[in-house]
Amino acid sequence: MKVSVIGSGYVGLVSGVCLAEKGVDVICVDLDEDKIKVINQGKSPIYEKGLDELLAKNIKNKFHATTDLEQAVINSDVSIITVGTPFDGNKIDLQYIEEVSNQIGKALFKKEGYHLVVVKSTVVPGTTENVVLPRIEKYSRKRLGIDFGLGMNPEFLREGEAVLDFMFPDRIVLGGYDTKSHEVLAEIYSVFEGVDKLFVDIKSAELTKYTANCLLATLISFSNEIANVAASIGVDAKEVMHGVYMDKRFTPILEDNQRIYPSFISYLDAGCGFGGSCFPKDVKAFISFANKTNNPTRLLNAVIDINDAQPLKIIDLIKRHYSSLRGIKIAVLGIAFKPGTNDIRESPSLKITDILLREKAVVKAFDPVAEPAAISYFSGKVKFAKTLADALVDVQVVVILTRWDEFKQVPELISGIHNAPLIVDGRRMIDKFSVPMYEGIGL
Repeated sequence: MKVSVIGSGYVGLVSGVCLAEKGVDVICVDLDEDKIKVINQGKSPIYEKGLDELLAKNIKNKFHATTDLEQAVINSDVSIITVGTPFDGNKIDLQYIEEVSNQIGKALFKKEGYHLVVVKSTVVPGTTENVVLPRIEKYSRKRLGIDFGLGMNPEFLREGEAVLDFMFPDRIVLGGYDTKSHEVLAEIYSVFEGVDKLFVDIKSAELTKYTANCLLATLISFSNEIANVAASIGVDAKEVMHGVYMDKRFTPILEDNQRIYPSFISYLDAGCGFGGSCFPKDVKAFISFANKTNNPTRLLNAVIDINDAQPLKIIDLIKRHYSSLRGIKIAVLGIAFKPGTNDIRESPSLKITDILLREKAVVKAFDPVAEPAAISYFSGKVKFAKTLADALVDVQVVVILTRWDEFKQVPELISGIHNAPLIVDGRRMIDKFSVPMYEGIGL
């Protein structure tokens, strides 16, 4: 089985490299010649834990990259589309999906034998059948179900844990047009033994991805709304939520009286909001899609409203101590939207830092991975510290905005500082009693 992965971004590169590690022959395609050159040197153009090692191991063995989409399709049995689907404020932008579908169709016109086309990009229900399919049929002049198959295989990858999530999935959703499409999808993923595989129609697969992300985003905004109420009445939301998820329906109790704390519990922690390339885009895109089906999503509208307002809570906490931020020296810890990635897209840290700069605070920042992207974004307006310890020197306020593990060292690092800074914990990741002055979301 040979697979061409169209698009070498976050989803495409992780999926392609991990399939190669599982023994599948993979050709990864991208228009960016510089990116392809870097990949073929065995180096990942994105930061993702464990990806560099797997890429170096499999390059020119089970995996290689090219700019030649036509040859990649002709020389593979399955093509997986992983190009971006940005949200333009009204609907998802399908220009890349459309162009790739056209090109795959043209390649299939020149190819003999059956070929399966699979959409892995996040697309609203109906896109695979109403956008991808007619373009492939038009340019290939071939028949669905006879000459080629069609599938939808959503990804459930957490940035920072994407390699782990792909290599050890909790489920694989396989949407197919017909039995043969499902059979080929099953063959690709047969290397994942013992994993639950859900075979559904194409629209169900498309909707499953949005439903999963909308649910997780809802958990975050729900937790933040409770946190804001708790803070207003002098209650610690962290203690409240712990009391809630001790319910054995959330954290089952084993026979030896030990509790299982599923990873979704982390979505119930109070914080300064969600960001990244998925949750904000996908929730807004689904709201737009639902509105077009005459099903307004009042709950999801509230999820976005709460998230948009949540970063302002950090500014409010600082202003409990400084009515004016002009000239106040503030260290921002964390620019990436979450730990384990250099992705700063839609990061609450950007919004918060922009407000601090507008209010004339003197800002320096530290992020162990995302500094290059952040330097480009702030264009010299923010000084970047080389180490966490350097970031804590000569500041009046320290704001923790990304849950990097090393930020747990903050109490120890400031313990010897005369006139220790105020710690504003936007992720509630350090003990509130471990520093002289502490403010936290939901406290």
